[in-house]
Amino acid sequence: MKVNGDLNANLRCQSTGDPQLDKAVHQWLNWDKNRWTRAQVESLVAAGQWDDLRSRLCGRMSFGTAGLRAPMGAGFSRINDLTVIQSTQGLFSYLSRYFADFSSRGVVVGFDTRGQEESGCSSQRLARLTAAVILSRDVPVHLFSTFVPTPYVPYAVKKLGAAAGVMITASHNPKEDNGYKVYWCNGAQISSPHDKEVLQSIEEQLEPWSASCWDEELVESCSLRTDPLTQINSCYMDELTSLCFHRDLNSSCPLKFIHSSFHGVGHVFVQQAFQTFGFAPPIPVPEQKDPDPNFSSVRCPNPEEGESVLELSLLLAEREDARIVLATDPDADRLAVAEKSDGCGWKVFTGNELAALLGWWMFFNWKENHPDPADTQRVYMLATTVSSKILQAFARIEGFHFEETLPGFKWIGNRMHELSKTGNTVIFAFEESIGFLCGSMVSEKDGVSSAAVVAEMAAYLHNKNLSLNQQLHNIYQTYGYHVSKTSYVICNDPPTIQKIFGRIRNFDGEGSYPKTCGGVRIVHVRDVTTGYDSSQADLRSVLPVSRNSQMITFALQNGVVATLRTSGTEPKIKYYTEFCATPGKSEVSSLEEELRKVTAALLDEFLEPERNNLIRRFV
Repeated sequence: MKVNGDLNANLRCQSTGDPQLDKAVHQWLNWDKNRWTRAQVESLVAAGQWDDLRSRLCGRMSFGTAGLRAPMGAGFSRINDLTVIQSTQGLFSYLSRYFADFSSRGVVVGFDTRGQEESGCSSQRLARLTAAVILSRDVPVHLFSTFVPTPYVPYAVKKLGAAAGVMITASHNPKEDNGYKVYWCNGAQISSPHDKEVLQSIEEQLEPWSASCWDEELVESCSLRTDPLTQINSCYMDELTSLCFHRDLNSSCPLKFIHSSFHGVGHVFVQQAFQTFGFAPPIPVPEQKDPDPNFSSVRCPNPEEGESVLELSLLLAEREDARIVLATDPDADRLAVAEKSDGCGWKVFTGNELAALLGWWMFFNWKENHPDPADTQRVYMLATTVSSKILQAFARIEGFHFEETLPGFKWIGNRMHELSKTGNTVIFAFEESIGFLCGSMVSEKDGVSSAAVVAEMAAYLHNKNLSLNQQLHNIYQTYGYHVSKTSYVICNDPPTIQKIFGRIRNFDGEGSYPKTCGGVRIVHVRDVTTGYDSSQADLRSVLPVSRNSQMITFALQNGVVATLRTSGTEPKIKYYTEFCATPGKSEVSSLEEELRKVTAALLDEFLEPERNNLIRRFV
C-alpha cells in the first residue's frame, strides 16, 4: 500500500510544465475514487502524454442536441463516475433553487445497456451514482431497476410529477461513448435557459460533496428510492392502445415481422407493444436481441446506416419469409424499417419516407374519428427544419397546422408542451434521422410505439393489397413527390469545421454567401448560427439563433432546399437536400438526377472534402 501511496505522491509532484494541466491532474487524482479511471490518468502522467491529458482534463462537456455526450474514460471532458457525479450535483442545485417542492417531487433516473470494462464504467453504474448524489441530500429518486427505452424516462417524469429526469445513454453512438440526457418537468429535454444554468451550476461545485455520492449501494438501502418499472411499463402499454385503430385486423394479420434491437434495450418492450396491438410478437434477430455493450454483430449500432447494418435482419427475413423488418436503435428511441420488394431485394425507407407514411396514417385515422372539419383547426404536425417538407404539403391540402423547429427533438418536445397549453393536439412529429413520435404520449421520439404503429399500418395496407412502398408513391401522387438525400462527412478537427463555415459566409467577398450551387442560382440563404435570413424583410431568422452549432440553409431556384449543419452528438458535418415537386409531377428519375447534381455540388463546392481531409460516409 505504501509503495502505491508513494507513487501517487510522486505523480502529484511531477510537473507537466503547464500550470493549468498540473492543477487539473492534481484535482483529478484528489477527487476520482474509481480505480480504473484514476489508473488511466496516472499512467498518462507517468508516460508524459501531455496532449492526451490536456484533451481529457482541460475542457468540459456541454449540452448538445442530446444532452452531454462523450467517450467513456478518465477526464473532465469524458463520461465517467466523477463527471456524472459533478453533473448531478449541478443539476440537483439548480432544481432545488427552481422548484419549491423539489424534495417531494424527486427525479426519475433510467439507463441503457452500455458499458466499458477498462473504465469500470457502465450505464447502470452511472445511473446508480446519479441516484446516490440525489439520495444523499434526502430527495426521492425513481430509479428504474433495469434498462429501459429512453422515452420511458420523460414518460415517467410526467406520469409521476417528477421535477426532472436523467437518462444515461449515448443512443446510437459508437460503443466507446455514453451520455447524460436531462428532461425537464414537462417531459421535454432541457433547453435554454435551463441547460446553460445547469452547466453554470455544475461549474460551481465540482468537488464531490461526500463519500455518499460514490456509494452505489445507497439505492438498495435508502427508503427514498423507488423502482417505477412495473407501474410505468403498465401505464405506457395501456396508453399505447390510443394509437391502435384496427386491432381486429391485427390479430388475423398474415404478415410476419422481424425485429432487431441492435444489442440494446428494445427486445422486450417491442414484443409487449406488439401484443398490446393484438399482433403475435415479431421474430427477434437472435444474435442481436440480448444486450451487448460491444455491439458485436454490427459495424456500428446505428440502424440509420441502412442495409449495411441490417444484414442479419434481412437474412433472417429471407429465411422466415417475412416482408417487414423493424430495427430499433440501442436505446429504442429511433426506428428503421425495410420492406421486401416485389421483384427482389429490399427497400430500406429513409426517415423522410417513413414520416410521409406515418404522417399520412396518423391523419387518416384522426379524420376517421373526427369527421367535423372544424376539429382540424386544433391539429398540428411538427418536424425539424432539416427534415422533409412533406408534412407541410399535407397541411396545405388537408387544412391542419404544420410547424418547423430547430434540429433536435428537444425543440419538438418543448413546442408540443406549448401547443398543449392552448388546447392544440400534436398528432405526429419527426426528425429525418429516423426519429418519430405518433400521438403525444411522450415529448420524445419513440421507437417502441412507432414499431407497433408501422406494423398496424402495414397490416391495414396489406389487407387492401398495398405494400408500404406502393402507398408511399400514392402519397407522393396526391401531395407531390418529395425526393431527398441525407448524408454526412466526418471531420475530427473542430478548427477545420470553423474554417469551412467561415469560408461559406465569405464566399463571394466579406459577408457574402454563395450565389450559385452547381450552376443553379441560390434564391435565399438562412444562417441560424448568425440569425440571418435573406427571405425575411428584416433579414432576421424566424427560427431561434443557435450560436454554438453551425447551420446554413440554401433555397435554390429549381426548388431544391439544401442544408449544411454540424452534428450535436458526433464529429460530423451533415448535409440535407430535398426536391419538393408540385402534385401530379411524376418524373421521379429527372427529379432524382437534378437532386443528385445539386447534392454533389454542395459537397464539392462548399465542403471541399479532399482539401479539408473530410472522411466521406461509408455505405
